[in-house]
Amino acid sequence: MGTYKAFEVIKKDKHSDARVGILHTKKTDIETPFFMPVATKATVKHISPKDLKEIGINAVISNMLVILFNKQNKVIKKSGGIGRFMNYNGINVTDSGGFQMYSNHCYISSDDKGVLFRNPMTKEKIFMTPEDNMGLQLDIGADIAMCLDRMPLIENTRSEIKDAVRKTTLWAERCKKEHDMLQKNIPLERRQLLFGISQGGIHNDLRTESVRELLKIGFDGYSIGGLALGEQKKDEYRMIRLQKRLIPKDKPLYLMGIGHPVEILDAIALGVDMFDSRFPTMNARRGTLFTSSGKLRLLGSKYKNDNTPIDKKCNCFVCREYTRAYLRYLLLQKEGVGMRFASYHNLYYINNLIKESREMIRIGRFVQFKNEVKKNYGIQKAK
Repeated sequence: MGTYKAFEVIKKDKHSDARVGILHTKKTDIETPFFMPVATKATVKHISPKDLKEIGINAVISNMLVILFNKQNKVIKKSGGIGRFMNYNGINVTDSGGFQMYSNHCYISSDDKGVLFRNPMTKEKIFMTPEDNMGLQLDIGADIAMCLDRMPLIENTRSEIKDAVRKTTLWAERCKKEHDMLQKNIPLERRQLLFGISQGGIHNDLRTESVRELLKIGFDGYSIGGLALGEQKKDEYRMIRLQKRLIPKDKPLYLMGIGHPVEILDAIALGVDMFDSRFPTMNARRGTLFTSSGKLRLLGSKYKNDNTPIDKKCNCFVCREYTRAYLRYLLLQKEGVGMRFASYHNLYYINNLIKESREMIRIGRFVQFKNEVKKNYGIQKAK
């Protein structure tokens, strides 16, 4: 397969497993760690691609299955791929749709051959095989694709989670085979990258089995799936440590579904390189904003006449130009511009937090930086 490496570590922290790296994709390179806002339908809610560029966000993740439900996959292919369709110059990552198995509106059943989904909009039934999934993610031109995985629910029994690991491994083998075959005539550096996703809940042995089976298949990166679903943080962190110990140091580690500032910093300290979550934008729309002094629950009545910025230390245009009182009013009125302002601020904060983290890793102050932020968030309110 040649000597091409999709990922390289350029700086390691001396006091934790945090690191700075470079992920090479067919479109461009991106520095890790990084956070991806969720652009499920090829858009981040209330945020334009121009906003993403202004904030400095260099990657987003969309959902291939939802795009299929909306019958936009062929439109996107004809437009030249999802990046051109969105007019977004950053990296486009696509999820396989495995997360939709968490929804009774979408998921019907699965077997060794694949998954039977229901389009919640048309009620049409769609049977998705791993091979179909790879073709669709390649067709829409994502820079990084995810394997089709069987995501168990947190309340599932051990035997059900074990079966999810078995199916995830089986489907991952087929995804990799099909993905390689469809790109066999493309130079390595111009290929779409493919990540395997581990499952296993919070069971050490099942998670270990899942990771080891994925390693035998061989992927460009390895994702941790099936967490952030209600388990205790100590169990989540235990699974991160477990997978981190098992995967090679020259492979990126992607923790799916994590978006709280403290959780991100803790995971970076454990060696995670990539994150995605709807948490920052979803919280923003509901009036919870991230600040340098902790969480700000803006809908509280005490902010009705507060003419100070959301965060005096933040340099986003929302904090420079608008007041807490005005943004609170817009959100209470459910105005779209208010949701945009709040979402913009939270994404700016998260992106800047990770940017600062990379700098702190470089100068050897990451652990101190992490602890300072955690102390602020322990207060749970903005000063």
